Amino acid sequence: MSGKTAAIIGVTGMVGNYLLQELLHDPYFETIRLIVRRPYPKSGAKTEIKLVDFNDYESLKLAIDGSDVLFCTIGTTQKKVKGDKELYRKVDQEIPLKAARICKETGCGKFVIVSSVGANSKSNNFYLKLKGEVEDALALSGMESIHILQPSFLLGERKEKRTGERLGQIVFNGVSFLMIGPLKKYKPVHGKEVALAMLNAAKANTTGVAKYTYHEIKKSAQ
Repeated sequence: MSGKTAAIIGVTGMVGNYLLQELLHDPYFETIRLIVRRPYPKSGAKTEIKLVDFNDYESLKLAIDGSDVLFCTIGTTQKKVKGDKELYRKVDQEIPLKAARICKETGCGKFVIVSSVGANSKSNNFYLKLKGEVEDALALSGMESIHILQPSFLLGERKEKRTGERLGQIVFNGVSFLMIGPLKKYKPVHGKEVALAMLNAAKANTTGVAKYTYHEIKKSAQ
């Protein structure tokens, strides 16, 4: 083992859970910190559970301090926040940027985050604008190594039931072959492949900001 420590924010989501399973079987990381706001079961001797209040800066800082890589897969939905855009912003924007700032302060050199294809701070779409604002802020954060994954529709199993999303998976998967050329980046990708791409990105000896759409995610997941 390399003695490296990985921290995950968002382990309860689909990509976060796939990522945890990959990390558990990867000898590159000796310790996996699961940063959560509610009790979460341990997944073997490598895992540490860090209960935090995400509104408390020092609480989050104590959980991240000593990590070599931070994986951020946190994200909510309009349904979960009942249309409250400020609450949406607190989850999808404030937590990742707060975590990135802490990484910079504590010497955690790598930050790997799931964003979205089409993210653009100038977009008229609330979701894409929010994701774009996060990406812009990360690029200016001064961190040594930032990896931003921009998947389109995610395939895979979620813990919570999302009937509409399940139907969308079937539809998008069915027309995926039509997405060629400039449309290729909008092809659906499996959550496990996104997790593998995140893991491999974290182990790469690169600096600066790297972005991954469909093609780069598939390549990095190999």
